[in-house]
Amino acid sequence: MKASTTVALPNVQIPREVPTTKHRFMDYFKGFEVVSAVREIFGGATDEILMNLQAEFFSSRFGYMGVSDEDGHRLISSYYLKEGNVRDLYLDVIHELIHVRQFKEGKELFDESVEYVDRPTEVEAYKHAVKEARRLGVSDDEIVEYLKVTWLSEEEVRRLAKNVGVKVARKPSRGLGIGFQLLHMSARY
Repeated sequence: MKASTTVALPNVQIPREVPTTKHRFMDYFKGFEVVSAVREIFGGATDEILMNLQAEFFSSRFGYMGVSDEDGHRLISSYYLKEGNVRDLYLDVIHELIHVRQFKEGKELFDESVEYVDRPTEVEAYKHAVKEARRLGVSDDEIVEYLKVTWLSEEEVRRLAKNVGVKVARKPSRGLGIGFQLLHMSARY
């Protein structure tokens, strides 16, 4: 922490803790209660869980979706909702609902002792999203593109794909250079 000198401030108030604005998940994400991939996650409790699930929207060009480690509510980038590929958004909702269930079961979602691509909670969530992608007719090549997120290297994407049972096309030859690799490293938006 920086050392500071004592300075007299004007008579102002700055809140250090503010309430988070949350909304009912089903007010914005309609129809998920009847999706078979979602019903597989929660079974007979699907309607109740989704009715009580909260969603918090945040404004940032970074990030996609997540689950709060405080109370299990959904965290969703409004930028990603606006700019993201609709199929990726759908698969991410499915993926994150697995994390909601895992949170309710008391599982450690953010175990930093295990790399992201090997973390059992992530592998389970991605496997369920991959299963749904295949049900929709998405090819393995397209699924690999879905798995490419900004924080994973090409090798980590390959390892994640292997962990979730997705075949990865042969690596491009070294002669194609970084421009080719960057062109084919797509983010969700």
